[in-house]
Amino acid sequence: MAEREHGRETRRRGDSDPAARRADRARRPRREQRAKQEQPQPPVRRPAGGRARSGSGAGTGGAFRLSATRRAAVLAMVVCALALTVALPLRTYLTQHAQVQSELDKQTQLKALEQQLEQRKSQLADPAQVEAEARRRLRMVMPGETPYTVQLPGDGQQSDQQTSPQQQTSTKPWYAQLWDSITGSGS
Repeated sequence: MAEREHGRETRRRGDSDPAARRADRARRPRREQRAKQEQPQPPVRRPAGGRARSGSGAGTGGAFRLSATRRAAVLAMVVCALALTVALPLRTYLTQHAQVQSELDKQTQLKALEQQLEQRKSQLADPAQVEAEARRRLRMVMPGETPYTVQLPGDGQQSDQQTSPQQQTSTKPWYAQLWDSITGSGS
């Protein structure tokens, strides 16, 4: 009878009914659960924070009691926030740096042009240079001189060939150009 009180029944050797065995097995967990429920439970101690600790393992939650997945997600969000915080000013800095470099390049080009113009100014300060430029570019002559222009036989044809057909037709009025384009006589 002591065995019956603990939830076990004695088996007889001749008891070989499989249905009876299954029923006996099905009753065992219920009896064990009832026995556990009847035992008094010790009071649960709560930590100072007022929250109960999970019974799955001590220390797995870390300082903020987060699981590893949640900690990784929070870390990823912090890293993304830092990346965005740094990316925008960095892009602005790089853009401004490129603008400064282009302005410095322009400044060096302008200084080189300024030097060339200063040299040209000093050349034109000489009256002989001014006279030579006037003769060459403007075809001016001094009072009392007779200008001569020598044209070689090939010079006139070269000047006609140098002007394009568009330049030749541009001397005509627009209505003449239109009529020539319609009739086909212009090209």
